[in-house]
Amino acid sequence: MRLSTQRRGGRPSTPPPSSRLLHLRKQHTTPFSLPLTRPEVFLGLPVSSFAALLLSTREAAQHISPPSPRRHRRLSPPFCRSAATCRARASAARNMRSTAKAMVALCRTPLRMAGSVATGVFFGASMPAAQSATGLSFGLTEQQLQYQETARSFAKDKMIPVAAEYDRSMKYPHEVYKQAWELGLTNMHIPEKYGGLGASVMDGLIVQEELAYACTGMATAFDGNNLAEAPLLIAGTDAQKKKYLGRMVEEPLLAAYCVTEPTGGSDVAGLKTTARKEGDRWVINGSKMWITNGGVASWYFVLARSEGGYTGFIVDANAPGVTRGEKEVMLGQRCSDTRGITFENVVVPEENVVGEPGKGFQVAMRVFDFTRSSVAIAAVGLSRRATDEATRYARERVTMGKPIAQHQAVAFMLAEMAAGVEACRLMTYRAGWDTDQGRRNTYYASCAKMMAANLAEKCATNAVQIFGGNGYNTGYPVEKLYRDCKIFSIYEGTTQIQHTIVSRYVTGMRC
Repeated sequence: MRLSTQRRGGRPSTPPPSSRLLHLRKQHTTPFSLPLTRPEVFLGLPVSSFAALLLSTREAAQHISPPSPRRHRRLSPPFCRSAATCRARASAARNMRSTAKAMVALCRTPLRMAGSVATGVFFGASMPAAQSATGLSFGLTEQQLQYQETARSFAKDKMIPVAAEYDRSMKYPHEVYKQAWELGLTNMHIPEKYGGLGASVMDGLIVQEELAYACTGMATAFDGNNLAEAPLLIAGTDAQKKKYLGRMVEEPLLAAYCVTEPTGGSDVAGLKTTARKEGDRWVINGSKMWITNGGVASWYFVLARSEGGYTGFIVDANAPGVTRGEKEVMLGQRCSDTRGITFENVVVPEENVVGEPGKGFQVAMRVFDFTRSSVAIAAVGLSRRATDEATRYARERVTMGKPIAQHQAVAFMLAEMAAGVEACRLMTYRAGWDTDQGRRNTYYASCAKMMAANLAEKCATNAVQIFGGNGYNTGYPVEKLYRDCKIFSIYEGTTQIQHTIVSRYVTGMRC
């Protein structure tokens, strides 16, 4: 699809009764550009198009000559008008001119910049800066279609049939992971230089939605690798990438991202784990909590407080002083291995420092920009599954002589669920696209995760409601979806944190 702001015609095809309006319509067949200080967007629209619309409205109002009160006496029914009607029309025309004039003046005034965003960007909701010869496209490439089909088939044949059993047993799906690894559905972002596919963020989102459709517990477990690998992709040395990323391609290994602590997760700046420099090595002490893949990982990315800030490290899971806690029993996503990790005088060589010492906080924040879109698309996958299951059931379940899908109360619920899936998918794609373009996607990633997490809860709740009593039974899939969905509003930054981030971009202020 190619979108353009070119106005064709600019008015309805039916000629207006006023010859002046007809003349005006012919004059405005091309976009009008106001002399703006910052030609960006206004209310999500290109300013040139928005201003042209307002100017046309203003000039139309100026060219409308309200009929004189005297003329109504010479008109025959049904065209006769009272003097009061004529006065009302004249007043409306004046108000129309006044409103249009004020709004055009507003368009001429640059919007206030949010202090937290880059120069030249309003709020963070600017139009794409990159130019494209083909315009805006909603299609996938041939390669992406292959990724999607492979992931969809794998999810249907290998994941869905065993998802309920892994949920009950709470065992890690090692066998399923190995098969996904063999197909290249994991570790996709590792560059070709180190043996990987070198897939884009968009490629990963397409695959992750399909895996999450089958089981978000498994999808989260598999995606834990991407979270741990991201700091190395962002700030790791060539030697670190060869040693640790290369191993992930050669064997079906797992990794974990250790940032959250028992005293808090969203307050990354309040971490208590410490790293002390001793000659050419570092000594780490502290505890981490809620670590995905914590009990099955072969290595960890660990963020610790150090002199001058925070520093990121690669820590081998079998290093002396590393202790893995008991697996946590979770509300949902139970096959994902989540537990606490304790580091007691763990010695780490200088070569395992990720990025510059004292700059680890910046690395960790950039990781969230990279991975939050993946969490958002997983929520979209769950929402899509809930919508499909509820729709299938609503078409088959008959009450009062007809399928419940024909009851408006149910049909409208399904309509909102489906529309939400489409909207959140596109928002998440925008966040992933920004990353692939080399742009900071903090605003869009937070928007996507915030909205997709809410959608997942809404769709899962609606699905259980549509299933009725059956939805509360473990024999039907929506009960698991209902338990699985809640974590999306908690991990990788709570929904409240996403609201905070987005509001900073909108207002330029901290709350």
